[in-house]
Amino acid sequence: MEVGRKSPAVNSKEPFKRPASFNRRMELAMNRRDFVRGAVATGTVSAAAGVAPAGALAGEGAGVAPQGSSRLIVDGLDTSVLNEEFLGMLQQAEVDCVHFSVGGLLSYGARLEFFDRHADAIGLARTVGEIRQMKRDGRIAVIFGAQSANWLDPLFDKSATGTVAPFAAVRAAYETGLRVCGVCYQATNIFGGGATDPHVPLTRTGRMLVEKIHETGIVLDVGGHTGEQTSLDAIEMSQGVPVVCSHTNVAALNANIRAISDEVIEAIAATGGVMGLTAISDFQMRNASNYREHGPVSPQATLDIHMDQYEYVRDLVGIDHVGLGPDFVWGWGDTFVLNPEQSITFPPEALSVAPPVLTVKGFEDISGLPNLIAGLRGRGWSETDLDKLLGANWLRVWEQVWGG
Repeated sequence: MEVGRKSPAVNSKEPFKRPASFNRRMELAMNRRDFVRGAVATGTVSAAAGVAPAGALAGEGAGVAPQGSSRLIVDGLDTSVLNEEFLGMLQQAEVDCVHFSVGGLLSYGARLEFFDRHADAIGLARTVGEIRQMKRDGRIAVIFGAQSANWLDPLFDKSATGTVAPFAAVRAAYETGLRVCGVCYQATNIFGGGATDPHVPLTRTGRMLVEKIHETGIVLDVGGHTGEQTSLDAIEMSQGVPVVCSHTNVAALNANIRAISDEVIEAIAATGGVMGLTAISDFQMRNASNYREHGPVSPQATLDIHMDQYEYVRDLVGIDHVGLGPDFVWGWGDTFVLNPEQSITFPPEALSVAPPVLTVKGFEDISGLPNLIAGLRGRGWSETDLDKLLGANWLRVWEQVWGG
């Protein structure tokens, strides 16, 4: 679709249909096992740095993957500080691919420079084929995603003479490596309503955004930060294309504004999409009914409470539609300063006074992944179901949207 051309999806409720010309073929030649051995030997990964031993709760020998397994593990959303220490943590947890949030050009650039410095251990992937090849090479693949389209909003001239020309930036972001994109970040923008405005619909400009995201071959990310009605509207016009919620929690288990309803979960699953679950404690513990009783900081979620989330989604829509989306904030320290009483994005009932942002006990960062896996095994999860949860579901959707 040419930028600015009207289409049925924008002017009616016709579902989006991908152009027949869509075909993405890009090559990227970018050993992580050697790196982690060196990191452990030199003390790069250390308890003093706040990295819990992977077997601390799971027990010695509780492996992430069975011996001889071809399991490919995807950390479905992470915002941790990308440095050598975090790289060692990914390797310790046997993670093969990470979906990293990026913001502006500086965010892209800093990560690309890190990849250059550690090219034998980690690099950018643009296709599922490249993710699989990097696993064979013993390297961690990173895909880039934006949690909202707020980066695009300021480019629009909202005067009477404004045009849709800024949508060309979506193509530019794709060429830079963007492979997942949301609509709103908590608050309402030009495209629709955020989680704090759940009844605001997808706007006309938002419909154009959804269409452009699909046309370009980027995965549409709704729910979570994006409000309910805007999410449902975007899903409705996305028939035939899988839609995801990269990182959220279950509203039926805890009615936090960052959690999503059964209706949204079912709508995402109906597209063939996946819902990633966060390890943010408040989203599983804090809500409008209990935050005053809890006070400034709510209790920390246990691993059992967290595992209930996976089982709820699996029982509601099936194992094919749930994945990891932990949204870890490791390394932020006290840089995330929040006054909930004045915040337009995270009011007091949504998030405790920060810093730090609490995550699940035993799954505080990605090095705790073996604890989660051991816990689900203890609940009777099969290795086939764990394969899907830990990566296969994400890879299936990404391959459908991006092409081979």
